[in-house]
Amino acid sequence: MGSAGSRQELVAFGRRLHEKGFVAGTDGNLSVRLDAGGFLATPTGLPKGELREEMIVELDAAGRPSSGRPSTEWPMHRAIYEARSDVGAVVHAHPPFATALACAGHAIDRPFLSEMVISLGPVPLVPFALPSTQELAGKVAEALRESQGVLMANHGAVTVGPDLRTAYYRMETLEQTARIFLYAELLGGGRPLPPPVVESLKDLGAGYGLAPLPSPACEHCPVTRGGEGFPVGREELVQLLAEFARASGKW
Repeated sequence: MGSAGSRQELVAFGRRLHEKGFVAGTDGNLSVRLDAGGFLATPTGLPKGELREEMIVELDAAGRPSSGRPSTEWPMHRAIYEARSDVGAVVHAHPPFATALACAGHAIDRPFLSEMVISLGPVPLVPFALPSTQELAGKVAEALRESQGVLMANHGAVTVGPDLRTAYYRMETLEQTARIFLYAELLGGGRPLPPPVVESLKDLGAGYGLAPLPSPACEHCPVTRGGEGFPVGREELVQLLAEFARASGKW
């Protein structure tokens, strides 16, 4: 995907984070790795529900922005890309249930939910470090070497993926898992799946990935007549409108 498409996705998924209640105010940040090196990141100080494409900031591999002010968490995004060549996008948010676990000092590392094992894997807890620091960036990047998502103590969560769509939906899976984890704790604690089952689920997860979105039925097709699939070109459309106007006595 080109830079323009990545900007569109950052805006779209940033707004989705806001709509889902995974971020509030100016919380959270997202980024996408660029094929030519460097990455695109959401700007600092702007709510994700108000993003526009021209606000997205491009940074080179060293983290230098070409213009604008990127999220102050850009060092964390850069560190993750340096640690994981397979990661194409990063999502950092503060989903309430996952963040509650992070604030209480809990990792989600017990395999009690099949979907978690298949699509996400264990989610470790990264010890607290001040936000936007190299210390936090290093701790998160290290924890993500063996995981697709982490909780940051007293802070929030980070998920990664080969693309932004995958990274975003892993955040949804993480939050849903955290919600179920908390409910299970209220009922006496979730019961871990047996090790043989976990290994089988991991095998299933090895080939797991989001199905690609189908291409639009027709991006540049002419109008169809009566919804029946008969193509109508521009000239014929003008003729049809003229005939309709004459028949209705308005021309």
